[in-house]
Amino acid sequence: MRATGRTYPAWAAAGLLALCASVAVAVTIGPADIGVGEVWSVVAAHLGGGSPGVDVTPLRDGIVWNLRLPRTLLAAVCGAGLAVCGAVLQSLLRNPLADPFVLGVSSGASTGAVLVVVLGVGGGALSLPGGAFVGAVCSFALVMLLSHSLGGTPDRVVLAGVAAMQMFSALTSFVVMTAADAETTRGVLFWLLGSLGGADWTDVWTGAAALAVVLAVCLGYAGTLDAFAFGQEAAATLGVHLARTRLVLLCATALLTAALVASAGAIGFVGLVLPHAVRAVTGPGHARLLPVCALAGAVFLVWADTLARTVLEPQEIPVGVVTSMIGVPAFVLVLYRTRRIR
Repeated sequence: MRATGRTYPAWAAAGLLALCASVAVAVTIGPADIGVGEVWSVVAAHLGGGSPGVDVTPLRDGIVWNLRLPRTLLAAVCGAGLAVCGAVLQSLLRNPLADPFVLGVSSGASTGAVLVVVLGVGGGALSLPGGAFVGAVCSFALVMLLSHSLGGTPDRVVLAGVAAMQMFSALTSFVVMTAADAETTRGVLFWLLGSLGGADWTDVWTGAAALAVVLAVCLGYAGTLDAFAFGQEAAATLGVHLARTRLVLLCATALLTAALVASAGAIGFVGLVLPHAVRAVTGPGHARLLPVCALAGAVFLVWADTLARTVLEPQEIPVGVVTSMIGVPAFVLVLYRTRRIR
């Protein structure tokens, strides 16, 4: 059933409830058997609310507060951010196959991380997330420069992103193969496939702040994004400043993607698949689409990460592998539907 003006609040409330329940349950899953009551006790104690009566040992407190909870919350933030970016880019570029990595941001972040970890670029001043963020920003700047020189149309932006993606991917592979030892190569490749294993509270707060700002900006342009669905000419006729709108939204989505990739690596297909699924429920209006996309993406990645860290326990697999295994069939379905429409 598609959400209408009356049913939309119910859909949004259901999504928020599903997210809260998913986080609460996902934190309890792992080698140490921890109950939901213990999780709430730990959270209440750290937030200054006191313990509701469930005694928790320091070890279990550390497992919840320092390991599982920041990881689960970062998964929610990354899923929400990637889904929102995908929805915006698909409308802005009028391409149903666009996702947050179409701008080459992921490849640039990978190159930046590899240069820091393998070659020691930055002299110790840059960490892996810092190098990834710098690389992502440089990649996006290159894409904007190339697309502007080619005319700045949506098709040119996509082509420039593909070119940057291939160039930075090749550079990353070259550095890893020629300069890294076996142990470093394994660690880098694990991160490149997407991993939330190193999550901490700094990553959570940084990603959440970036998500809040970018979501607010995109919601402010919700009406403009609706106009883009009718084409550039129609949007211009409706009074939309095409170049300025495209620049603002591309910069916003690129910076959010860069912040998320710097914390969690390259997690693919979330921004491609989730917006299509949510549109079937909310319709194309972005004032409704974007918040529900954020909730759906958060719930999806929380469970994808839970699966990634438990399915082969005690061995962990990159969460990007799980999202790709789910996303590839959905990607094929999108291609098929696009072919039928044409």
